[in-house]
Amino acid sequence: MVTAYILIQTEVGKASQVTDQIREIEGVMVVDPVTGPYDIVARAEAADLDLLAKGTVMPMQDLDGITRTLTCPVLQI
Repeated sequence: MVTAYILIQTEVGKASQVTDQIREIEGVMVVDPVTGPYDIVARAEAADLDLLAKGTVMPMQDLDGITRTLTCPVLQI
């Protein structure tokens, strides 16, 4: 199982709308609007990195209002 935090920047005024849309994406466990350089932080889980990318991150990047994402996989140390 792979867990990742996805940091998301949105267009001005779109954070609330995008937050609602992200909650519907497969693999997304938690979505929180935040302040700072990113507008939203999501936590996602998938069976492997490939599924995380294709099933969660890529559909997220296709949403209207998202300008940039940064995916941070969690290390198992």
